[in-house]
Amino acid sequence: MTMDEILEIQIGELLKQHHLTISTAESCTGGLIAHRLTNIAGSSTYVMGGAVTYSNEAKMKLLGVQESTLIAHGAVSEPTAAEMAIGARRLFDTSLSLSVTGIAGPGGGTATKPVGLTFIGMAAEGLATPRVIKHVWNGDRVQNKEQSADAALSLLLDYLKTL
Repeated sequence: MTMDEILEIQIGELLKQHHLTISTAESCTGGLIAHRLTNIAGSSTYVMGGAVTYSNEAKMKLLGVQESTLIAHGAVSEPTAAEMAIGARRLFDTSLSLSVTGIAGPGGGTATKPVGLTFIGMAAEGLATPRVIKHVWNGDRVQNKEQSADAALSLLLDYLKTL
């Protein structure tokens, strides 16, 4: 059993214990978070769904991200990650949601938004506003995606441990 599997098992146990459900809204991770959550047998009791919203159009149409947010802040931003998390909770009617938006690389970075810049959001019934964490990874594309998924799942686990 890998450390990743232990992380997902712990999350699953806590979600079941607290009768909570989860959904995801993923951009740069392309569904990796949902994939990892659903690697655990019995996850259908708490994973309700996920949306891979790679384009701005998908973020707006599926998750309700405001066009004005995308124009003012860009797809890779704290406000967009927050709106994605809120939208996933609404779309799948879940207790919690995770969102991620970032620049996986190797291209696409700028001086103000470098490759590896990632925002991870979490919305929950008990939170007035979503939590959003900023990271800047230094790996290649696959490593950046894996680190983003790890960080999102760790954020979720840390939250669940406080309940």
